[in-house]
This record gives sequence, C-alpha cells and structure tokens, in this order.
Amino acid sequence: CHRALAQMHMTPGEAMTETVSKKDAMNFPLHGSAVLFGLYMVVKVLKKEYLNVLIAAYFFALGAGAFVQAVRTPLQALPGVRGLKTYVWSFKWMFWKKDAPAEVVEFNALDVPLLALGLALASGYVMTKHWILANAIAVCFSVCTIEMLSLGSFQIGCILLGALFFYDIFWVFGTEVMVTVAKGIDAPIKLLFPKDLAADKLQFSLLGLGDIVIPGIFVAMMLRFDAKQGLSSLPYFRTNLTAYVAGLVATVAVMHFFEAAQPALLYLVPACLGAAALAAAARGEIKALWTFTEEAEAPPGGEEKAEGKKDK
Repeated sequence: CHRALAQMHMTPGEAMTETVSKKDAMNFPLHGSAVLFGLYMVVKVLKKEYLNVLIAAYFFALGAGAFVQAVRTPLQALPGVRGLKTYVWSFKWMFWKKDAPAEVVEFNALDVPLLALGLALASGYVMTKHWILANAIAVCFSVCTIEMLSLGSFQIGCILLGALFFYDIFWVFGTEVMVTVAKGIDAPIKLLFPKDLAADKLQFSLLGLGDIVIPGIFVAMMLRFDAKQGLSSLPYFRTNLTAYVAGLVATVAVMHFFEAAQPALLYLVPACLGAAALAAAARGEIKALWTFTEEAEAPPGGEEKAEGKKDK
C-alpha cells in the first residue's frame, strides 16, 4: 500500500499506475465472468498434463519477473543501493520489421542477483510445486498488482467492490465453476492454507488472489486519501487495514470450520466499505470521502482563463 502511495508522488512518465475508470469497474464482473468460464471450459476439455505444462512455462517467466519487481523497490531505497550505476540495453524483438521500435531495458548491479533469485524461486516451484513456493510467488503477484492498480475515485471503488461482491457469491455458491478452476489450475494464482500440517497428505483451503488484490487496492486508496487530507495518523488506512485483515481471518476461519469453499468478498467487501464509512461518519468527513477522486479533470480553456483573471 505504501508503494502505491509512492506512485502518487511520481511524474506521469515515472509512474506505473493504471487507473480503473467507472466503465472499467462496471464491466469488470462481465469480463471476469467470461474469462472465468473460459478457463472452466479449458480445465474440462484439455488434459491436465498438457495444461500443467503450459501453465508451468508461463508462470516460470512471470513468477521470476514478479519476484524481481516486488523485491527491487524496497531494496532500491537502501543507501548503498541508491547510487548504483544504471545500464541501458536496447534491442528489437520484432527483428523481422525494419522500422520496429527498439525496446529499452534499464538495470543495475542489484537486478542481476535478484533475477537469479527470481529464476531460482520460479524453477523450484515448477519442479516441486511446493505450496510455500507457490504462496511466495502469489504474494509477489499481489504486491505488484496493488502497486500498479489505482481506483479512480471512492465512488468507483464502491462500484467495483459492490459488483464483485455479487460476482463472487454467484460463482462460488451458485455454480461449480469457481471451485473447479481454482482446484483444476495448478498455478500460483491463489494462497494455500494447509488444514492439518501433521497429515500424511496435506489438504488445503484456497484463497484466490482476486480476493486479496481487489480489497487491497481499495485499502491503498484509503492511504492516499489520508495523504491528500494531510492526516498523519492515517485513520482511514489503519481502520481499513484492520478490517481487511479481520475479513481475511474470518474467511479462512469459515473455510476451515465448514470445510467448504467460501466467497471471500462476502466478508471482505462489507468489512472494507463499512470501515471506510464508519471512519468517515466518526470524523464528520462523509462528503470529503464520497467526493474523493484521483482522476485528473481538465477544466475548459475558457473557464480556466476566466478564473486566472479573477485571481489576479
């Protein structure tokens, strides 16, 4: 979340943040449903051994990259690392096109050992499929996604979380699709929690990364709201983070107790939205929170000029 806050202070050229619009938030459940059902059909039709080979190759590269991106940022802030020389490597991957633009990659001496560690982590996962390695890669994916995604406004956050609240309930309780995809795709797209570590064959409860990332970008937005309001005590962020953790604990506890799949957003969405609303009500800042936006609005040229003259 603090890395997402750092993105807010960067220039447009430096920031890697992608902002979710109102249209994106409204279409997300539809697009997500199409992708989910497509994966369900793939799991049902394609032989599992072929599917696992494709997934292993894909997540080998993706997992190593996610590890480098997740670990690199905090290490770059260290005093001894900050002044490392940056090297530039340009290449044309579309070599068959003469006019194709060159891709530019910047790196320093830190990136080489990080890449080696990332490749080692990804290799270990591909070869062993150990749940700890899978969770490590999944956490890296979550950190990178929360850092790079930003909700355009509090209202957009409410729309997205509200829509996905019903999306999650439908696909988990109403069909077998979500559970089949989660269990059928052996990839670090979920967190695994062993039900009994002493058992000869471990059985796991699953928590999809979407259930971490979606509320996570909302909590990150609350941190940016605190920063914009100049609230050094971070009341909205701390309240939401506490509610977020409580929602995750409740989700895992219910999964273990009932030994059945649970739509995590059933617990996380009310926890996050409710915590934000209660904090705003307690501080008398409901209007400020409801109208909070991170979208840059360009005023009409005429009005801008008129306002400038009035200020003078």
